Amino acid sequence: MEIREQDNCRIMFDPALLAEDPWRCFEPDFWQHQQAVLGSAKGRGTTWFVRGERVDMALRHYFRGGLFGKLVKDQYWFKTWSACRSMAEFSLLQHLVEQGVRVPRPVAARVCKSGPYYRADLLTEKVSDATDLVARLQQGALSSEQWQLVGEMVRRMHDCRVNHTDLNAHNILLDSQEQIWLIDFDKCSIQRGDGWQEDNLSRLHRSLVKEVDKAGIHWQESDWQQLLSGYRRSSSD
Repeated sequence: MEIREQDNCRIMFDPALLAEDPWRCFEPDFWQHQQAVLGSAKGRGTTWFVRGERVDMALRHYFRGGLFGKLVKDQYWFKTWSACRSMAEFSLLQHLVEQGVRVPRPVAARVCKSGPYYRADLLTEKVSDATDLVARLQQGALSSEQWQLVGEMVRRMHDCRVNHTDLNAHNILLDSQEQIWLIDFDKCSIQRGDGWQEDNLSRLHRSLVKEVDKAGIHWQESDWQQLLSGYRRSSSD
């Protein structure tokens, strides 16, 4: 990894994945001028999908949520560079990649300070031909084997001591090869002790129950038991 600093900004990036100018690659206009925008997705902000020279990527600017986010939309209190949200997520993703968990590879992170506050951006590799679990389950049910693979991947993440505080059905992807991916590790962390693993699973279960009525997904409680079977089997491998 390389780190560069300039004008109260720090960038960390992987030169094996990023061929473009790291000081310009966090601006959507840069990609638009190159006609390299593949698409976008609306959430708390806009995630831009862009075509890089070496890999396709997802570009995200960090925005606050909730009531406070309406007052201060994208500024955070600065403590240390490594604690800034984009840098922390970059490092966590790198840790998971090194441990064999299927997550997007981190490409670059930026933090820009302004007084005691900072703003942040992150570039990650785009997961090709992937659909989130909700959209996939709207098309039809998964097999028992597929649910077990979801459980196995969640267990792999937990074995790395990573607490995914927003593990829900939208943050699990299936690609065209039926491989399982986990995404969106903002505000997640390495966690010691026990108990948080069950909290992650409970949150995922609640999201699946909710999406049955909200999105009309094909899911039933027996599918959850298959997921748990894969989760427990992975722990004994």
